Amino acid sequence: MINHNSLPLKMQTVQVATITFEEVAPAAQSPQTYVEQLPAKRRKIFFGNREEIELEMILIPTGKFLMGSPEANQQARPNEKPQHLVNVPAFYMAKYPITQAQWKAVANLRSIEESLNESPSSYQGDDYPVEQVSWYDAIEFCARLSYYTKQDYRLPSEAEWEYACRAVTSEPLFVTDYHFGSDESQLENYAWYSQNSNGQTHPVGQKKPNAFGLYDMHGNVWEWCLDQYHESYEGVPTDGSAWVDKSNPNHPRILRGGAWGFNAWFCRCAYRDLSKPIDRLTDFGFRVVCTI
Repeated sequence: MINHNSLPLKMQTVQVATITFEEVAPAAQSPQTYVEQLPAKRRKIFFGNREEIELEMILIPTGKFLMGSPEANQQARPNEKPQHLVNVPAFYMAKYPITQAQWKAVANLRSIEESLNESPSSYQGDDYPVEQVSWYDAIEFCARLSYYTKQDYRLPSEAEWEYACRAVTSEPLFVTDYHFGSDESQLENYAWYSQNSNGQTHPVGQKKPNAFGLYDMHGNVWEWCLDQYHESYEGVPTDGSAWVDKSNPNHPRILRGGAWGFNAWFCRCAYRDLSKPIDRLTDFGFRVVCTI
């Protein structure tokens, strides 16, 4: 946890100017029954005096879900099993993967632990997802955002990520390959992946959202999670928290969601990938969450 009081107060020119909260009606696709009735809220952060650079957060309600793939699914990888019930507290999640404009704004803030390259991406564009960022880079981004906003921003746990991706909090609980169902032919409506990406990333928010109002949960870029990689879910926390062994901080970390160069199978809700936390590739990005 960042100790905000021990950090230097000096800021550079670009800084987080305001945090505003905007009440909105639930999305038309939202589930009809929440496990806990919570208002549909969006939180926006505006950077500096340029209100076009904003970070919009969607409230993800408290709920429970079946994480992973059922034993009967012979196509699933062993690391997606055993399927298990997880209870997830409410949290905010970024509506889109972090964009290059958002990244640059934060990269120009004073460092907390390490410096950040303000323009690391191969496929350039303000509204394109930032890529070629390591897990450590994403952690630094969150640390800066937390310090300047006085809110707790971080990477999602793997359970939070899959819960937010599936966007199912109503009974009865069920599992599909994608948040919209299991019909692979529909994926092109929701994701940039190997079949339609033309070999690169695309601006965020161009495809359809899931029922929580989150975009690009399938495809475009892989998204870093807090958790270290484990070969199966044996012993995994069931309270939505990250699975981390602090004695081994350099252990490979989890990536979720698939990316522009991968086929539909890799974009499934339950698919889990991994990489060293120092790795930077042209399909590695992330989105942030904020603790309530």
